[in-house]
Amino acid sequence: MRPGFFLKEAFRALKRNAAPSLAAMLTVLLTALVLGVFIPVVQATTGTANKVRSRVVVNVYLADNINQQQLTALRQRLTTTPNVKSVDYVSKQQALNDLQSQRPDTKGAIQLLGRNPLPATYRVVPKDPGQVQGIVNSLVRVDPTSGKRTFTMAGVADVRNRESDTKKILSATSLVKTLTASMAALLILASIALIANTIRLSIFARRREVEVMKLVGATNWFIRWPFVIEGVVVGFMGGVLAVLLLWVIKDTLIDPLSAKFALIAAPNTIQFPALIAVLLASCVAVSAAGSGLTLRRFLRV
Repeated sequence: MRPGFFLKEAFRALKRNAAPSLAAMLTVLLTALVLGVFIPVVQATTGTANKVRSRVVVNVYLADNINQQQLTALRQRLTTTPNVKSVDYVSKQQALNDLQSQRPDTKGAIQLLGRNPLPATYRVVPKDPGQVQGIVNSLVRVDPTSGKRTFTMAGVADVRNRESDTKKILSATSLVKTLTASMAALLILASIALIANTIRLSIFARRREVEVMKLVGATNWFIRWPFVIEGVVVGFMGGVLAVLLLWVIKDTLIDPLSAKFALIAAPNTIQFPALIAVLLASCVAVSAAGSGLTLRRFLRV
């Protein structure tokens, strides 16, 4: 049978069953609209959380009398430590300049002191902020009885990772990422179920037509193809309308506000053309699959 026959039957069915088809298309439209807004919000929130997590660092303060050999050995040890992403050297003068740029009121105190009290530092950035304590443990030994701290490498004066701040950052960002991931999963599942149920109602209204075709000898795929094509058309039309509405919202609301709100202007969100492709593909795939799978129960005659 030629594809043109199935296309003709699909569009004829859309005309004959305008109300159920319109309900299915509106369901796809609303679902795609919600997903189109929610996907960038989840990405922006997760990106912001990851940016905050990137502030978790381990500061290895160096002794003033450290020599070049110890400095090189320590850097090599840090770069080969598991979970280390990068190691940056901050000299005493650079540390002082950073402090004075952040706290100009300290210049007088430094001048009165007559020397630079800040140590040189290796600033270690972990790959996984949640496992940052492993880096500290590789450099610090704690006596279980006295609680005294000793260092595994010569030339180390102290090791700090601002444990209290780190725990707060990791706890807050982990909660945000877990909540957004859970909400995204629930929304996707609810969207698929909603579209599938709406298509099921549309097919249920035409179950007698399917039963008659089955009784006169039509094969399952002969019956199924017009419904699948109909689902593709409904999904595509709903997706296109959703994309047009999202484009209007983006052009009139999001773009003007992006200069004022950092979360809206987050660079880690999906590009709009890619979002269009994802939404259209999802709408078509879910609608076609929903039509084909839902029809199975009516083919058992």
